[in-house]
Amino acid sequence: MILIGFDPGLGTTGWGVIAADGNRLSHVANGQIKTEPSMELSRRLYLLHSALAEIIRTYRPEAAAVEEVLGNSNAQSTLKLGQARGVVLLAAALAEVSVGEYHPSIVKKAVVGTGGAEKRQVQAMVKVLLPGAKLSGPDAADALAVAVTHAHHLASARAMRRVVA
Repeated sequence: MILIGFDPGLGTTGWGVIAADGNRLSHVANGQIKTEPSMELSRRLYLLHSALAEIIRTYRPEAAAVEEVLGNSNAQSTLKLGQARGVVLLAAALAEVSVGEYHPSIVKKAVVGTGGAEKRQVQAMVKVLLPGAKLSGPDAADALAVAVTHAHHLASARAMRRVVA
C-alpha cells in the first residue's frame, strides 16, 4: 500500500511517501513545498494546491495522513496554517484519497516512543524506520513520520478486524 503523509504549513509543507507491506515499511519519496511570504495569500494557497495535486498524481497513494494543527499565541499564524492544512485536505479529497488525521504528540509517540519528542529525535527515528531515506528537510521528515503513524494505525485496524472476524 502506498501512503502519503503531510506536515502542512503555508511557508513550507512537508510531504512523504512510503510503501507499507504489513509491518514492513519502505521509503518512496519525500520533499518540501515552499511558498514565498511576499506573495499574495491566495496565490500561495493556489501554488500549494497545484504542487500537492501533482505529487498525488505522481505517487497515486491509497491513503493519506495529515498532522493536526496546534494553536499558538499568534492567531494570524494559526489561521494561515489552518488554511494550508485545508488545502492539503482538499487536494487529497479531490483525488479521492481518504485522510487520517493525527495530533503531533501521537505521531511522536508512534515514531519515537514519547509524545514529547523533539524534532531531531523524530528525524533520527524516521531514518531508522525508513533506511536509505534522504530527507529533504525537517518538514519532510515530519511528513514521513505522519505516514508511518498512519501505516501503523491501518495495520492495527486490519489486525483487529481479523481478530473480531
